[in-house]
Amino acid sequence: MLSCHVTAERLQRYLDADPSAPLEPAEIRRLETHLAECDRCASAVADYRSMRWAMLRLSRLVGPDPAAVARLHRAVDTLLEEDRR
Repeated sequence: MLSCHVTAERLQRYLDADPSAPLEPAEIRRLETHLAECDRCASAVADYRSMRWAMLRLSRLVGPDPAAVARLHRAVDTLLEEDRR
């Protein structure tokens, strides 16, 4: 069985299902077994999922900061201009 420490190290990759850093199927099974048996780690997963859904709902209500979008556009324009030189 995995320890809480090892579970914590892999938890983000598991929850995000990041295709650039996938977990092996056996590792996923061990992680899910640990989560089924460990209240502390299961609680961390529940907290993360709750926070993720809250942020998703908030992002639908509040659009991106216009100043941040403008800075991003300027940064991209600068990079493109540097590539043209």
